[in-house]
Amino acid sequence: MRINAFTDVCLRVAMLLAAAPDGVLLTSRVIADGVDTPYNHVSKAIIRLRELQVVEVVRGRFGGVRISPTGRETTVGALMRRLDTRTDVADCETPHGDCPLSGGCGLRAALRRAREAFYAELDDTTISGLVPRRGSGPVALTLGAMIGNAP
Repeated sequence: MRINAFTDVCLRVAMLLAAAPDGVLLTSRVIADGVDTPYNHVSKAIIRLRELQVVEVVRGRFGGVRISPTGRETTVGALMRRLDTRTDVADCETPHGDCPLSGGCGLRAALRRAREAFYAELDDTTISGLVPRRGSGPVALTLGAMIGNAP
């Protein structure tokens, strides 16, 4: 199963914020640098994650983004389901319209079941479970350097 680029950016943003110390607000630019993704892509991801209540955004001069309590406990499977805008895994269309085999083909249904099995496997993993405990490991070292603290 391949995830789309937008879902990938959203997951990386959520993971970075989950690794941040409690209460620390990170700017969109710092997050973009931290996940090595263009600023405009990260901004769109933050907007969508805020709509899904995965992150909290504080506006103003000393504002920024942090993961919400709900976001910490959101499962990867649930988040990916909400970010996935595709109705079908397979694109069963030709340049001339629908595939002539679509009436008797079981591929779409099989791929839908496979996608759900993929998400179901990720339902046991929370966003906070994807990152090491705060203050340890390479994520904490990278994050500490980004925000000007050494863990």
